[in-house]
Amino acid sequence: MQFGLTDEQQMIVDTVRSFVEREIYPHEDAVERSGEVPKDIAEEIKHKTIALGFYACNFPEEVGGAGLSHVDFALVERELGRGSMALNHFFGRPQNILMACEGDQRERYLLPAVRGERMDALAMTEPDAGSDVRGMKCSAMRDGGDWVLNGSKHFISGADHADFFIVFVATGVDETPRGPKKRITTFLVDRGTPGFEVRDGYASVSHRGYKNCILDFDNCRLPDAQVLGEVDGGFAVMNEWLYATRITVATMSVGRARRCFDYALNYAAEREQFGQPIGKFQGVSFQIADMITEIDAADLLTLSAAWRLDEGLPANREIASAKVYATEMLARVTDATLQIYGGMGLMSDFPIERFWRDARVERIWDGTSEIQRHIISRELLRPLGA
Repeated sequence: MQFGLTDEQQMIVDTVRSFVEREIYPHEDAVERSGEVPKDIAEEIKHKTIALGFYACNFPEEVGGAGLSHVDFALVERELGRGSMALNHFFGRPQNILMACEGDQRERYLLPAVRGERMDALAMTEPDAGSDVRGMKCSAMRDGGDWVLNGSKHFISGADHADFFIVFVATGVDETPRGPKKRITTFLVDRGTPGFEVRDGYASVSHRGYKNCILDFDNCRLPDAQVLGEVDGGFAVMNEWLYATRITVATMSVGRARRCFDYALNYAAEREQFGQPIGKFQGVSFQIADMITEIDAADLLTLSAAWRLDEGLPANREIASAKVYATEMLARVTDATLQIYGGMGLMSDFPIERFWRDARVERIWDGTSEIQRHIISRELLRPLGA
């Protein structure tokens, strides 16, 4: 087994980390205070990413991406995790399910997204359909040769900057032995389509500036050409997307934890009480030891899950394990760092309280910790008939 990075992978890590430190860090405090990313800053980050050759690096070379492997892309996301999500959003990683685009959809959506000409946002969650995805009420009905969409989505990240949306809606119901089961279809919906409105969402304590929005559909009429993939085949498309996003959440949690740990380590070495650095006291030094052990474990678990995808091996359980462990590790690391800083950790003079707040949402979005544990236990028990 080879645990080291290749020269090319180390170059990816060094390049992206340098970019984050140079282009993301300087703007973080302003975004945190205002809750906004100025348009000129967003465009600057996007154009510099394009010039660097990393925009849409999660897409294959055949469509203009960098063709990175799952492990390589996990390394990119890990380093991006060190910076503000509101800002690194413009580093540009379109939803990988756009590869399902066919015919004219490639010219209208896929290729412009890869080139950075159009930004996408994915709409799945609803007020009454979070973990229970099939409980969605947003629906589309046939009307002549068109589809008519009605309902709402919320918690839609990046919708404030999106040019088009990848929307999952119910398009029918199947009767099964376990009860009614909704069929789901994916649609591509342009901003400005009649009957479609994007509204401001909720004020969140996590990831300020990385906004969530509410999408309303009121008799929004779409032709068949806007269906992404197969009619009633949206659940399969969704699962493919969730694989990628759950690894992203895990790797970004590792990156953020490493940045937070650097603050904790340096503070423990510099802050003196009772005539010596606080890092000399076991109450602090043991926390430092536990933190780095958990960070390294989460890092290896996450990269291993990505490696399984590259090898074409089953990875559902491993991805779920990486997501639940890395996000819960981040919560422990940020809390321990704040404790080491003491009262100053809660002050906005330091970014510690921001890391602490931002960490909380990671255990919720893209599948809660409870959902991940359900996936893990199901994968283990089903082969035994339980």
